[in-house]
Amino acid sequence: MSGGVDSSVTAKLMLDQGYDVSGIYMRNWDTRDESGTDEGCEWKKDWNDVQRVDLSKEYWNRVFQPSLDAWASGVTPNPDVLCNRHVKFGALHEHMGLLAAEDTWFATGHYARKSWSNGRPTLLAGLDPVKDQSYYLASICESNLRPALFPLGTLHKSEVKRLAREFKLPVADRKESMGICFVGQKGKFKEFLSKYLEGKAGSIRSLETGEEIGGHEGLWNYTVGERARIPNMLQRWYVADKDTENNIVYVVPGPDHPALFKRSTSVDHFDWIWKDAPPEDIDSLDGLKAFVKFIYRMSPTRCTVRRQGQGVQILLDEPMRDVSLGQVAVIYHGDERRVLGCGTITYTAS
Repeated sequence: MSGGVDSSVTAKLMLDQGYDVSGIYMRNWDTRDESGTDEGCEWKKDWNDVQRVDLSKEYWNRVFQPSLDAWASGVTPNPDVLCNRHVKFGALHEHMGLLAAEDTWFATGHYARKSWSNGRPTLLAGLDPVKDQSYYLASICESNLRPALFPLGTLHKSEVKRLAREFKLPVADRKESMGICFVGQKGKFKEFLSKYLEGKAGSIRSLETGEEIGGHEGLWNYTVGERARIPNMLQRWYVADKDTENNIVYVVPGPDHPALFKRSTSVDHFDWIWKDAPPEDIDSLDGLKAFVKFIYRMSPTRCTVRRQGQGVQILLDEPMRDVSLGQVAVIYHGDERRVLGCGTITYTAS
């Protein structure tokens, strides 16, 4: 329970279906680290109504510290994917004894769907293309997916809000929470990271000429595809690459420069939801025809996937902008958008 509309409607739908429902609040971040008090996140308003499970240590060790290490190395991690794998569908499952329970289910307010195939659970994209959150769930292993229920997966956000009003839930008109809770109420993300990451000064150079046109205070401040705000520059420059060994940010002029578009990506280690049964076409000469997402808010893009050692190579049908090392590539298959799994991007090419 997050104190929001989605988790509250989820609980009501489960009650209406005859389940014995217990609300759980999963505390991932010690807000006192940021403000000196327990204020800041939605849970404070509702903590008397739910069971509270403090997983802040697990979150730090399994999600936040690995993310810090990734940012420090100059790549772009996704903490939300790590959180679902290691904390919400990992440590919390262990804490609640879900892996051993046969009559206990784990319902969440995610906009995703689950189906069964030959007695095995499969993860599908949510029907609301705007709110679909299957991207964030793609790293969940099969055993942790088995007890999961996603009652909002067949609904659109507008329907969920309507149900909240129809059920007369106190949260019906509550604004949707956005952003990452550990940043704090008013904190900005890069300002927040600066408390944990050392700022190592380096140069900003033109990818085309190698000319130094500015400086930076740490590679983690820059993401491939984003605008690089360089003082005293009238022209708009965009991040095309980052040289972690020499601490250089390479930029190109304009948002449509060819260097910003990638055609091929590789993942060194791909986590299949069904680890023993990836699609046969993955090893064929023509490869597996599928869809891929590199960030949450993008439409699945057509691609061809081939096995490459313990990982995969992903060849896009059309070159795509804003593909960065460290991002999570999620592979979907078929008209139902079945999630096959995901992996961290370790190589890109135009």
